[in-house]
Amino acid sequence: MIHTISALVKNRPGVLAEMAGRFGSSQVNIRSISCGETENPEVSRMVISVEADDDAVTAITSDMESLDVVIQVDDLGRKEFVDRELVLAKLTMDRETTTQLMQIFEVFRAHVVGMGQETITVELSGDQERVDGFIQMVAPFGIRSLCRSGRIALKRGDD
Repeated sequence: MIHTISALVKNRPGVLAEMAGRFGSSQVNIRSISCGETENPEVSRMVISVEADDDAVTAITSDMESLDVVIQVDDLGRKEFVDRELVLAKLTMDRETTTQLMQIFEVFRAHVVGMGQETITVELSGDQERVDGFIQMVAPFGIRSLCRSGRIALKRGDD
C-alpha cells in the first residue's frame, strides 16, 4: 500500500539524510521524497511517499516522532489530503508532431517553458494520476529527458 507521510522538521543540516535513513534501515523503499521550508524558515515540511504495509509505516512514524529534530508526523493516507507533483519533460518535436503535441498540452494544461530546434520542454503539475497520464500520452512522441518532483501534500480542511 502507498503511504504519504508528512513531517515537520527543524531546518538543520543532515535532517533529510537522517530521516531517509530511518526508512532504509527498516527495509522500506522511498518512492518519492520532497522537502522545503514552510512559512517559518526554521521549519521544513518533508513529504515522503512509500510503499509499505501499515505495521511498517506505524513503526517508522513512531521512530521518527522520537527524534529531537521532528516537530510533527502525519500519515496522510489516514486523512483527507490534497497532493501535487511537478514534472518537466523535454520531448522530441518536428513539423508533423507539433500540432498533436500542442493539443495534448492543452488537454493536460501543460505549459511550454522552452524550445529548441528539435525539442520542446513543458511543465505540468497535478496529482500522480494526471502526471502519469500525461507521460503516457507524450511517450510515443519521444521523451528526451524527464524530471519529476515527487509528491507534495497537505491535509485538507482546517487542521
